[in-house]
Amino acid sequence: MTAILAIDQGTSGTKAIVVDDADGTVAIAEETICPAYLAGGGVEQDPHELLESVIEAGRRAIGAAGRPIDCVALANQGETVLAWDPRTGAPLSPAIVWQDRRAESVCRELAAHAERIARRTGLVLDPYFSAPKMAWLRRNVTREGVVTTTDTWLVHQLTGEFVTDAATASRSLILDLDSVTWDGELADLFGLGEERLPRVVAGDEIVGTTRAFGGDIPVAGLIVDQQAALLAENCLEPGTAKCTYGTGAFLLANTGRNAVRSAAGLTTSVAWRIAGQTPYCVDGQVYTVASAVRWLRDLGLIRSATDLDAVAAADAGGALCVPAFAGLAAPWWAPRAAASFTGLTLATRREHLVLAVLQGVAAQVAELCSLVAADLGRPPTRLRADGGLTQSATLMQAQADIGQIPVDIYPHAHATPLGAAALARRALDPTLSLEEAVGDWQPATVYEPRWSPDRAEEFRTTWAQAAAACADKGEHT
Repeated sequence: MTAILAIDQGTSGTKAIVVDDADGTVAIAEETICPAYLAGGGVEQDPHELLESVIEAGRRAIGAAGRPIDCVALANQGETVLAWDPRTGAPLSPAIVWQDRRAESVCRELAAHAERIARRTGLVLDPYFSAPKMAWLRRNVTREGVVTTTDTWLVHQLTGEFVTDAATASRSLILDLDSVTWDGELADLFGLGEERLPRVVAGDEIVGTTRAFGGDIPVAGLIVDQQAALLAENCLEPGTAKCTYGTGAFLLANTGRNAVRSAAGLTTSVAWRIAGQTPYCVDGQVYTVASAVRWLRDLGLIRSATDLDAVAAADAGGALCVPAFAGLAAPWWAPRAAASFTGLTLATRREHLVLAVLQGVAAQVAELCSLVAADLGRPPTRLRADGGLTQSATLMQAQADIGQIPVDIYPHAHATPLGAAALARRALDPTLSLEEAVGDWQPATVYEPRWSPDRAEEFRTTWAQAAAACADKGEHT
């Protein structure tokens, strides 16, 4: 029997689960993290808080599981970066979170190189990704130490190694997508040419051992969070897709070994590197989902996310929301876009506004599904969904209605750590196929479209016009 401690270090918290072959998930522990939201688009975390949350959640989960651990796996935020001293491990800066927009100036300076960067990396030149934030840190905070994504620092704290996994590295804007190696020319463009960069490892590689959780335990299963969820949800064949509804919404679709360069505004990344093979995925982002729900709560329109279904109206009464509270990602890539409500009248009530926000989220995800279809030549036939907000039947039904696609709800609340655990399982036993390491699952709920295709098309056309207006206004502010 193999027991794995899988840790998901995320934006608003760290989750640790213990999963074994016989009993499945046997223990869960969570630690809350509070990012600091600053003026000017800054979002930061305390690195010490990140590390403490990983160790505390891991130890609590192991204590609750009451069994020895064979491997530690770690999923990470993907594009959150910090500077740190490689001799002592001490952080030299705050962690600059993936949502942080302060590197827009870096991207503006490199706008003439955007096409070349996209061709080599599969990514759009945007502050969302790692390298612009790394460059911003070097310009504005410190020139000392190394500057990496948080996974490299956390793994160094646990094992002493200096590594990152292929999927996380592919989110940087300085990794050659086809060779999966650092691109020195691109690093030079960002002023990072002299930086010491971590070794790029496979997801099923044992990278070292840690004593943080008792004994010498191997560490493997390193992967970025969204690709971990893609893996856990068994999106192993080209064209299969999932969307995670968390702080933001992240839609990923497997493209197999084809590192397609999106013509539709999506980004392309390494899905995972396993057994010497590197499948790819396209992805799109909705920056504010749970954070949009938090906005509703802060205004007093709901008490918590659990109120969404009780409060939301059955019909929005003409109210329409583009929830661009932190800008718009694919296909608009308008970081300065702001949220908008239209169609409001004196009859508009809070229940209409709540539904409008949820429908706005679903409309953005539906747009991403259409872009996937454009890139792959065929639309996804189903959408697999995970994350905390899949508990909202109103949001999930809106997703099925507006997207005109069945939505299969993943039956576990822990897709990301379960994906990391599958990689660790393969690291311990390379004879396992990926399908065997992941295992099968059945949807907890299936949401079928109730709207007619004509109604969905009319809504999406109207909503897309509102989104384009937000994007255009953002470009001129």
